[in-house]
Amino acid sequence: MTVPPGHPPVAADRIGVLLVNLGTPDAPDAPSVRRYLAQFLSDRRVVEIPPLLWQPILRGIILTTRPKKSAHAYQQVWTDEGSPLAAITRRQAAAMQAALGPDIVVEHAMRYGNPAIAATLDRMLAAGCRRILVAPLYPQYCAATTATVTDAVNKHLAGLRWQPALRFLPPYPDDPAYIAALKASVETGLAALDFAPDILLASFHGMPQRTLDLGDPYHCQCRKTARLLSEALGRPVEVAFQSRFGRAKWLEPATDATLERLGREGKSVAIFAPGFAADCLETLEELAIRGREQFSAAGGTHFAYLPCLNDGAPGLAMLEALVRRELAGWI
Repeated sequence: MTVPPGHPPVAADRIGVLLVNLGTPDAPDAPSVRRYLAQFLSDRRVVEIPPLLWQPILRGIILTTRPKKSAHAYQQVWTDEGSPLAAITRRQAAAMQAALGPDIVVEHAMRYGNPAIAATLDRMLAAGCRRILVAPLYPQYCAATTATVTDAVNKHLAGLRWQPALRFLPPYPDDPAYIAALKASVETGLAALDFAPDILLASFHGMPQRTLDLGDPYHCQCRKTARLLSEALGRPVEVAFQSRFGRAKWLEPATDATLERLGREGKSVAIFAPGFAADCLETLEELAIRGREQFSAAGGTHFAYLPCLNDGAPGLAMLEALVRRELAGWI
């Protein structure tokens, strides 16, 4: 087809895959953390308190006191590549690009912070992506995680004249490929230990109890993942929920309280975080560092943190299988 004179340049049609994770500050310092927290904690899906009540609290005491403390925590896990979450997500995207080949554009973005979803979508559209699979890297669905990715994508596309066709990767808490990847990862981690743990503890990110009461499936999906993994491993898996914030009642049992109890009981523990696609502040600092300290302070002696799926072979094979399944009919 001959392009008419003066016609705007149009890239050839391509298929895109956008991997999305939660986010990270740009640097482990208070100003960067403050910008990140301001965006994250202003999301109505994350904090459901009416803005007229919440924003004065957020802009007052929280953004005044919390950034310095959080920056110190980030400093404990920051790497030469940046935050672990950013570095691992980049590697996951690069691995998916290699696996899917040059005919498909694979990008990654963060729901909060950089690279931003809007800017990444614009780059994909400029490259000719007219069909895009958005893949939130959350195995278990929650409105505060999965749904807010959908919100951000649709909000940006609402302002565009030429919108792409969209698909969203569904949550996969009970997918056989996910359970198999977790099994392989946990077994590899256990084989490297110099002790046999009495307790396998799966720590999922916490949510207010209100999310369950309002019908959010997150709690049930976490429990289902743990049950299926327990069956696959042939041994019990205990469940706890971490990262409590504020005074509201959160899902229980709490990870910190559970670690303290197990320490007092003299149990040996291997803890892992199956709800996180990549290691991050909540796993490397909250569990591997502070969790160990809480366990030891209660009298525990044998503690191990097992890494997330990250960009290891089991996790990448699972992610490729899920992505290819959702691209069916497009490729």
